[in-house]
This record gives sequence, C-alpha cells and structure tokens, in this order.
Amino acid sequence: MPKTARQRILSLVKPKGYVTARAVSRAGIHTQELTRLVADGTLERVGPGRYRLASAEVTEHHGLAMAAAAAPGGVICLLSALAFHGIGTQLPAEVWLAIERGQRPPKVASLRLRIVRFSGPSFHEGIEIHEIERQRVGVYSVAKTIADLFKARNRVGLEIAVQALREAWRDQRFTMAGLDRAARACRVERVMRPYLEGVVA
Repeated sequence: MPKTARQRILSLVKPKGYVTARAVSRAGIHTQELTRLVADGTLERVGPGRYRLASAEVTEHHGLAMAAAAAPGGVICLLSALAFHGIGTQLPAEVWLAIERGQRPPKVASLRLRIVRFSGPSFHEGIEIHEIERQRVGVYSVAKTIADLFKARNRVGLEIAVQALREAWRDQRFTMAGLDRAARACRVERVMRPYLEGVVA
C-alpha cells in the first residue's frame, strides 16, 4: 500500500530528527503538507523551512538547538556558551548567537536571540560541535568564550569575564595555549594579561 504524503514526510524526519521544506519538495511532496502537519500539532517549525516533531525531546538546552536550526552557520557564544559549559551563575534569558559579519540575522518567533557579529579569526576560532536534541550545534570552546567575554566586557560586564577566567582556570577547563590562541584571535591579549597574571600567580 503506497505511503501517504504525511507518512512520507514523517519518514524523512526520522533519520535526523528534522526535515527541511527543500527536502520535502525534492521528494515530490507539496510543502503545503508541512503546513497541515504543523496545524494539527504533529510538527513544529524551528527555523526558516525547517521542521521537527512536536513530540521531540526537549532538554535544558532547547533554545540552543532552536537557534542552531534557525541559523546553521551561527555559533552559540558569550553568556549562552558560558552557561552551556556550566561556568559561572549566569542564566541568560536570551540565546547569544554569533554570526559572521555580512550574514543576515535569523528570526525565530518563539525565541529571544541576542545577535553578535564576529569576523575573520574571531568568528572561526574555537568552534566546537555538540549534538543537542539531534541537532548539530556550534558552541565556542571555554577558552574562546573567555576571550570573547573580555572583548565584550563593556556589554556583559568585566566582573563576569574575570569570574569565568578564575573558575575555568581552577577547574582546568582550558589550556594556556588554547587561551592564548583565542586571545590573539579576539585581539584581547593586552586586556587579559593583568587578570591572567593575577589568576595563575
């Protein structure tokens, strides 16, 4: 018995946990079927042209997965990366997302995003890929996050950057070589030096 359009779409969702409108169209299914599946509560829209099962697992990092779905080239950064790594006490009410300069910022109706624009080495250095809710999510490493915090100290507060540096050093969450690389990428070597000397002394 031939599969219905609904069954075919659900079979496309299973391998990755989500499906794109492009993949549905490529399979010869009218994308209007996606709208019907959202309307009846089977699927939820998690980004432009991207859908997942409404019953899919929701974790504490759901917002990060949603942000990655909306902006596959973006990277979780600053306070959101800090919280993801379990450093400090910050629990941001929005998802901090870095996008490369010149890229269009994503929009997600159900998610508050704080967009930060990086370019060159400051964007590409220290990206780690984690799987959250079956979604590949780029998150900056601990070392890169600390360097970013010092770079954005006027926005997030110098005390948060210093606290993160102290805690991460105490818990051996980065290497000095990694931090030096990140500081150079962000051009904050001089800014960080006195605080680093105070921590490792």
